[in-house]
Amino acid sequence: MVVIRLARTGKKHDPKYRITVADQRKYVTGKFIEVIGSYIPTPRGKETHVQMDIERYQEWVKKGAKPTDRVKHVVKLAQAQK
Repeated sequence: MVVIRLARTGKKHDPKYRITVADQRKYVTGKFIEVIGSYIPTPRGKETHVQMDIERYQEWVKKGAKPTDRVKHVVKLAQAQK
């Protein structure tokens, strides 16, 4: 099954996440099919809170990819940001 989930990057106490499309059986930060955006919960300076390709997200959902609850929340943030 294909899922859309967050993969953590960044330093300790400074989280950054990539929004990835991946096979459910793969490790969270392991191999993925595609990166469709990024999410920074605490942006500093010129960093943006959410960068996401909404069209690619919608295409993957139409193909049957299941987004996690957190990704659904981030999508709402991205749509509100525009």
